[in-house]
Amino acid sequence: MIYRTLFPRNMFAELDRLQRDLAQAFEFSPSIRGAVRGGFPGINVGNTQKSVEVYVFVPGVEPGNLDVQLEKGVLTIAGERSDPLPASDGGKVTAHINERFSGRFRRVIALPDDINPDAVEAGYRDGVLHISIPRREAALPRRITIQ
Repeated sequence: MIYRTLFPRNMFAELDRLQRDLAQAFEFSPSIRGAVRGGFPGINVGNTQKSVEVYVFVPGVEPGNLDVQLEKGVLTIAGERSDPLPASDGGKVTAHINERFSGRFRRVIALPDDINPDAVEAGYRDGVLHISIPRREAALPRRITIQ
């Protein structure tokens, strides 16, 4: 077990580390990888020539507790994960360490303009929600023959 002293030897290095940690925690830079890391649920978004594929990692959430909506090119995934701590016999449960998220959540994903919202498919298996959103036929690449 590693113990830290109250006042580190190099206080400026410790302040620099703290500043980096805070900047990383509140980083909201727009990128293809998403704006928030470590949010619940974790998501992976990718695309193929024919579809946009979304994987939402929601272990411990029943499919009936999930709400998936697609409106005007914005995919919203919302739901709730119950508290994993068991209820005791009339007394309060004391949690010494509780790292698992519980409560309501909501993730919003902006999608490209060439999707077909009428043909969305969603499936749930082993705690992973898979949403497949096909692209419109007009948006798919075509080979043009020269005459």
